[in-house]
Amino acid sequence: MPTHTAADCSRAEARRIQILDAAENCVREYGFHRASISKISKASGMGAGHIYHYFANKEAIIAAIVAREVERLLTLTAEVQAAENMLEALALRTESGVLLNLDPQAAGLKLEIVAEASRNPAIAAIVRAADGRRSAGLEETLKALRQAHGLADDAATISTIAEVIAAMFEGLMVRAIRNPAANRQLIARRFQALIRAIVLG
Repeated sequence: MPTHTAADCSRAEARRIQILDAAENCVREYGFHRASISKISKASGMGAGHIYHYFANKEAIIAAIVAREVERLLTLTAEVQAAENMLEALALRTESGVLLNLDPQAAGLKLEIVAEASRNPAIAAIVRAADGRRSAGLEETLKALRQAHGLADDAATISTIAEVIAAMFEGLMVRAIRNPAANRQLIARRFQALIRAIVLG
């Protein structure tokens, strides 16, 4: 059986990242349907055959892009849960989330994927599975926070708060496209106050 060294794994991961970065750029520039494997191949500087070595099809590439974002959010969730003051840790990380979602480039990519999910069952399944993982992490954090403050932590309360927070952040992506000149820092500070109020409301 062939063995793979750490260097081999590192090279493979670097190739995957190279492909995903190129795919993100292509989806932003051309839209989901016109971001073909051929365009991704050209943007990544890798042959189409090489890309298929790492990803079975374009849906698999999109799944990896979505997974990458979920992992980022789960890392933030773990950092909040490990903090001595979880509420302040959540508020602190709210700023980076607001700034990212108000970036037109990042927002355009996510909105393109969500739009495709509205008509493509395969992409919809990817997006919904990712949302389930993100929601579970956020709900776990919210439950711990509200328990620490002696507040209601039943499933309906926690899931509703999580859904409101998600809607707030996802709404920022639309605003990023409609009004890219908005003052992101001021909006981030307002969001921090809102998060504190919603979590303990």
